[in-house]
Amino acid sequence: MSHARSRVVLAAALLAPALLAFAPVSSAQTSVAAAATCPALLDREFNRLQTGKPESLCQYRGKVLLVVNTASYCGYTHQYEGLEALYRKYKDRGLVVLGFPSNDFEQEPGSNKDIAEFCRLTYGVEFPMFEKSSVKTLAANPLYADLVARTGQGPKWNFHKYVIDRNGNAVAAFASRVEPGDRDLIALLEKLLADKPAEPKG
Repeated sequence: MSHARSRVVLAAALLAPALLAFAPVSSAQTSVAAAATCPALLDREFNRLQTGKPESLCQYRGKVLLVVNTASYCGYTHQYEGLEALYRKYKDRGLVVLGFPSNDFEQEPGSNKDIAEFCRLTYGVEFPMFEKSSVKTLAANPLYADLVARTGQGPKWNFHKYVIDRNGNAVAAFASRVEPGDRDLIALLEKLLADKPAEPKG
């Protein structure tokens, strides 16, 4: 082998690791990285109520979540007002209210469009809401299946509330009768909002 050719081979060998460092990351690698940073409880998709488009709950990682099964014709429907007030007061600190309409208790008979219009026109709801689903038929809503398993409590009526901390842990459940402005609920939310999310491992 000539000296000139030897120099070319050597240069190529030296450049190879540097070129690999700048190689594009595949979508599969990106998905694995995203999954690694998304808590298991939030690693699922639901269709948004207003658009019907699927959205991943992973977008709410690092937030404090208040998850509520809602209904338009219930004695607790007025809680929409308090839930929206909570969301507006604390959203800049990291609180997100997530609404899941359900007809499990026969008080949400309307279509997704009907529900969206009712929430917007009656209570000015801006917190994220998802399409109507069952929260008692756990196979139909894997988020609720996990919440029931982790808290030991399932919704016995509309407006049952689950609290999820910034690290994606279900930390508490509150019965339907507990109003959004309840002192104990507010105290827990403020405590969790003051905490910082754990740094991702790796």
